[in-house]
Order: sequence, then C-alpha cells, then structure tokens
Amino acid sequence: MTASLTSSIASLPAPLSAEELLRSASPLNQLSIVRHPVPARVQGSYTTRFAAADLAARPDAFHLLSGNGMRPMTGDVVVARVVEIGNHKRVETMESRKAILFENSIIMLAYGHRYAADQFLAHVPDSLQPCHLVAAGGIAGLVTESHADMEEPTLIEPLGLLADEHGVVNVARSAPLHFDDAAALERLRVSRPKVIAVLGTSMNSGKSTAAACLVNGLTASDRRVAAGKITGTGAGNDPMHYHDAGAQKVLDFTDFGYPTTFKTSMPEVRSLTVNLIDRLADSASGSVDVVIVEIADGVYQEETAALLRDPLFHEVVDQVVFTASDALGAQAGVQALQNVGLSVAAASGVMTSSPLATREAGQVLSGAGVPVINTLELTDPEVATRLLLNEQA
Repeated sequence: MTASLTSSIASLPAPLSAEELLRSASPLNQLSIVRHPVPARVQGSYTTRFAAADLAARPDAFHLLSGNGMRPMTGDVVVARVVEIGNHKRVETMESRKAILFENSIIMLAYGHRYAADQFLAHVPDSLQPCHLVAAGGIAGLVTESHADMEEPTLIEPLGLLADEHGVVNVARSAPLHFDDAAALERLRVSRPKVIAVLGTSMNSGKSTAAACLVNGLTASDRRVAAGKITGTGAGNDPMHYHDAGAQKVLDFTDFGYPTTFKTSMPEVRSLTVNLIDRLADSASGSVDVVIVEIADGVYQEETAALLRDPLFHEVVDQVVFTASDALGAQAGVQALQNVGLSVAAASGVMTSSPLATREAGQVLSGAGVPVINTLELTDPEVATRLLLNEQA
C-alpha cells in the first residue's frame, strides 16, 4: 500500500469488520450529510471511466458526500472500500484490464441493478449501507438472490458519493452521448445500413462470441462494420471483442450513461435502441455497411421481452442471429422470435460446439427455415455474406 493511500484512508472513518458493517446497516434517527476529501488513490472501473477521467483531470473539483442523509440512485458514482473478497476478485479498469482486488482497496463504482441468472440478482440500496460489488465492470448493489454455484459476493463499504459543485456525480452526467430521438429516428428512416441483432436463450449462450465472429466475417468480406451492445450490465469485454474482430466503431449503453439496463423503463430502452443504432450507422457519412447489435440475457428477460415486441425495434432491425446452448432452447427461442414477427437468419452459439447438438438443432429448425451455423464459421466471409443476404447455401 502506498503512503498516499495510507494517509487517505487514515483521514476517513476507521474501517469496520465485515460483521460490524452488516450490524451497522440499520437507519439512524437523525439525518446527516458529511463532506470529506476524495482519497488520493482510487481505482476507476469500466462503467465509471468517464467520471474517473474527469476526476483525474480536475481532482480539486471533487469531494465525497456520506452520512445517513444520502440516498443513492441508479448511476450515482460511489467510492468504496473493499472489505471482504468474495465472488468478484477483480475489477475491470477503464482500459478493460482486470485489476486484482485486495482488502482495503479503494474503488470507484456506479450503483446499478443487476439481473444475471447465472450469478446475482441485485438492487440499488436505499442508503450508503454496506453492499456488494455485483459485476466486475464496476457495479455496486445489494445482492438479494444468488445462483447456487456462486461464492458470497464481494463486500464493500461505501465511503461516499462522488460530488462536485453541481451535486452528486452520476454516470449519465459524465457520459459523452445523449439521446436525440427525433433526429436519430429521422436519419434511420431516410437511410441506414443493414442491422443484425444477436440474441440468445440466456447469458452464456454464446451471443458475444457469435457477434464478434460475425463482425470478423463481414469485415473480411470488405464490408465496413460497426457493433454495439444495447442492453446488459456494464463491462468492457464485449465491446473489446467487437473491436478485436474488426469493427470500425464500437459503442454500448454505458456511452449513454447507463451502468446497467435492468429496471430501465421501456421508453428509455426504446430511445437507447434507436440512438445507439443511429450512432453506429453514421448514415450521414455513409461510412458503415452493416451494424451488429447484441441484446443481453434471454428472450424472456423483462426488458428484452418487451423490446422484441416493440414495433420500433422491428423497424430498425432487419434480422436476428439466435444463440442457444442446446437444440430445445434453439427451437423454443426461434419460435418465440418468429411468433412476434422477427426474421431469424441463423441459429448458432454454444450448442454448435457439439456436432450432435448441432445436428439435433438443424433437424428441429429445418421446418422453420433457419440454418444452424457453427459460431467459428461466421468468420468465413462467404458464410457471413450469405447470412447478411439471408441466403442459404
């Protein structure tokens, strides 16, 4: 631990043990708000990268606000101390490097709700009580449910909300992009490249890998490709995969100031969809031929289910690539998408790692007119082009 970090921690209230922190979470009778300096060394995260850059550029302009009078909101930036290492042992930095966490590390996170069927269900707490690091991309929340295979979540002690002369810093305020629904929709209706959405049965069904392979295959066919993620939990892995695959422009919902999209209202999800696709399409310059967008989680997740039935989504998305872990999931998912009127160009994902599962899926989907394509085959420019043109071999 550096001298600056040691002195910074010393200026804050004495750290409590994990047991003492959990006992101290009950509300106090009298509201209070305390202002104190930002520690000299704070590890930023992917989701708070724009706020962290502002802090680095103008350190004297910021301070922390704490006390039982503070009630965090979704997107508020919090500086916290790691109390006890649990499931998340690293935090993703602004550059998407996985920084190792130690007890007493000081990290900058954003409050957010999290929906992750394979990990945690978590919500924004109603006070600066002890809570958890619920996603490595830099999300703070209070875990209410966990997958049976998960370790206990990493416990953190919020030291205060980051604030400046304008008040509490929220990732929405520090984000570089903002909504302009009318202008974005007008541009998309006048002219836009082809848009392909990648969806799946659930998290870990192979969506991001399939999207990146499709980006790579279309890029290899001399097409200019842009890629992004419309919904999910803030993390740099997926955008970096798209970039590595050859996408010339990459965005996600954090660029618009959303730490996560779980519990986001449907009007906001619609706006996010239109504005992100518009920014990726860059129709005015004509510099993009294809846009690939990923939709997080599964087709039954609340925000995703509503989006797939929305007429505006159908207007701005031309076709879908669906990923699944097995043939049954592929059949159910494709049927669900076709039932709401979406065009499914292909099925792919984790199931294509198994020749048997691939054959099973091919048999059950043949009647639906949906080919099953091995994920890695999407990197073949001829395969990617056939999919783009919705042609079967």
